[in-house]
Amino acid sequence: MAKASDLESAFDAAITAAGKCAKAGMTAVGGGCATAHLKKLEDELKLERARALARGSVDTEWFQKTVRWLVEWIPETELTLIAALGRIARAG
Repeated sequence: MAKASDLESAFDAAITAAGKCAKAGMTAVGGGCATAHLKKLEDELKLERARALARGSVDTEWFQKTVRWLVEWIPETELTLIAALGRIARAG
């Protein structure tokens, strides 16, 4: 079982990274604005944070689905969000 503080910190870092990317007006890989994707990611991270803290671990299926979805639209030059999700995997 993961430490709750590690899980919470990892999720908080990912939520913060998504918010920063949204405020920066990040462009998706297809050239459009990524704001809607980032808002959805932020909402998903908040929901899963609560579930993970209650469970004591990260849902592997949710994590894999989220990473696959993220790499569909995130620009190759933006590694911050991928790194933040990696931190969640390590904490969970």
